[in-house]
Formats: sequence, structure tokens, C-alpha cells
Amino acid sequence: MKIKVYSNNLEDTKEIAHIISKYVFKGMVITLNGDLGAGKTTFTKAFGKEIGIKEEINSPTFNILKCYMNNNIPLYHIDAYRLEDVNPDNLNIGLEEVIEGDGVCLIEWSIYIPNFIPSNSLNIEIKDLGDLKREFNIESNNPKFNDLMKELEGK
Repeated sequence: MKIKVYSNNLEDTKEIAHIISKYVFKGMVITLNGDLGAGKTTFTKAFGKEIGIKEEINSPTFNILKCYMNNNIPLYHIDAYRLEDVNPDNLNIGLEEVIEGDGVCLIEWSIYIPNFIPSNSLNIEIKDLGDLKREFNIESNNPKFNDLMKELEGK
């Protein structure tokens, strides 16, 4: 299923994160792609807050991975931007353990690690339309996301 959702401002982006957070489950993988400044980390911050992360969430560009723990479900935040020129066959840094783990995994720049992305993930591409307006192209073949997609379609 594929849908488009539009955000006219930061509050709309936070609302999209809020709606998606209502459907969170252990093992959930969300990919976030889009140009620099499109709002991937803004979305992740809002999503993390909605699932109860109290720590400040920031982009793990230089670390590649940051882990945030709460009482219910951990959030694993991967930024694969620096892995653009790395052959995925030679990439053995434990990402699959996190992606296939017991938490929620948000992966920015997942296009650089396609071999690690499960086929049942929730894939989001964010397009910057200017003036804080964004187009969210959301796609998944996972039936667990059917109700989420229906709710987002109505936004």
C-alpha cells in the first residue's frame, strides 16, 4: 500500500509521527529517506517523544547508531548517510542485530544499506516542498500497517 500525506508545518509533521507511534510494536522498522534538511530527524524526535523517550534525540550521523531506552520499547536510531560508499557485503558492524531486534528501529538514509532493510518495513520518503511544507510518501506491504495507512490517508 502506498499513500501520500502532506505536512504544512512542524506541528503537522509531529502529528504524523504521533499517528505512526500509536501503531508501534517490537521489531518495527521505519525507513526515512529524503534530501538533507527534509525533516528525517525532526520526525524521529517527535516519534521518540511519542513512544516515551525522555532523552534528547539528535542525528547519529557520526556515530551511525544511537540507542534510546524507555520502560516499554527501545528506539534504535540509525543514520546510514556515512555508509554511502561502503560495500554492504563488507559492512559487518552489527546493524542487523539492531534492525531485527526487540525495539523500534528508525533508519535515516536507508537507501545506503538496502541489504539490511526488511521487506516488511514502513518506508517513508520525505520531500521538502519549501516553507516547512513536506510531502510524506509512505509505503509498506506489511499487513500490520494497514490500519495505520487508513488513518493517515484520512489526514
